[in-house]
Amino acid sequence: MEKIELINCYKRISSYIHRTPVLTSRMMNEIANADLYFKCENFQKMGAFKMRGAINAILQLSESEREKGVVTHSSGNFAQALSLAAQNLGVKAYIVMPSTAPQVKKDAVKGYGGEILECEPTVAASEKAAKKIEINKGASFIHPSNDIDVILGQGTACMELLEDYPDLDFIFTPVGGGGLIGGTALSAHFFGRNCNVMGGEPFEADDAYRSIKSGKIESNKTTNTIADGLKTQLGDINFPIIQKYVTKIIRVTEGEIIIAMKLIWERMKIIVEPSSAVAFAAILKTKNMYSGKKIGVILSGGNVDLSKLPF
Repeated sequence: MEKIELINCYKRISSYIHRTPVLTSRMMNEIANADLYFKCENFQKMGAFKMRGAINAILQLSESEREKGVVTHSSGNFAQALSLAAQNLGVKAYIVMPSTAPQVKKDAVKGYGGEILECEPTVAASEKAAKKIEINKGASFIHPSNDIDVILGQGTACMELLEDYPDLDFIFTPVGGGGLIGGTALSAHFFGRNCNVMGGEPFEADDAYRSIKSGKIESNKTTNTIADGLKTQLGDINFPIIQKYVTKIIRVTEGEIIIAMKLIWERMKIIVEPSSAVAFAAILKTKNMYSGKKIGVILSGGNVDLSKLPF
């Protein structure tokens, strides 16, 4: 069922997104001792893969639902993605953001036409504020990662990668809320050739690693990581997909994330955010396991606060 849904999803959103390039680097291959194929979602509209899921979710709404607008809670990339997707479709977007969200991200949301409602920086406060808008405005709530239409949209990045390089042995993605790795895992299962999906996750926000171990959704005990896009946790829709189709999740330290991010900036001459570098950090940490393999790496985004570079 999901295979047809993924194909239909890609047809639905293709005119609204960029087909992002896949870059290779001889030097990066030598460092990793493998053939790496970097899917550059940092070149996606609004600078991250989340545009894919946002536009698909809105396109799945009825005309009457679209007229009442959409609402989400997000401190970063999905806030921007939903705002831009909604603007492209003539839909009102209400965005609940924590008061502590970087001003650069608030400015981006406003630039894409999103209406921001600030709240206390807790999950409970965000959910309460979004629910209030949903009730008062009649807006449709779209979760940043725990929504099947969002998950399928995110999976189209992997579909494109496998169309270009169908014989990949592994695909690595960062793990935050689970939308990207869930969608990637579905695409790899249906369109890959025995292609294993691996996740990279910070030790400081390792709920997905612990959830796989325990068999139930775990919460983060800490989110003290520079990978700010990965501070969220898995949901009840994407977790079963991850359990079924993801091979392994590898945890990395803050230092390993910084090294990976710096290498991508220096060697490939492209901008990625810390969250995006986590997947490459996971490859470097375990590279002895993948010698000579063909590995896809989804660079999830490039929305960086340049005043807070970690190197």
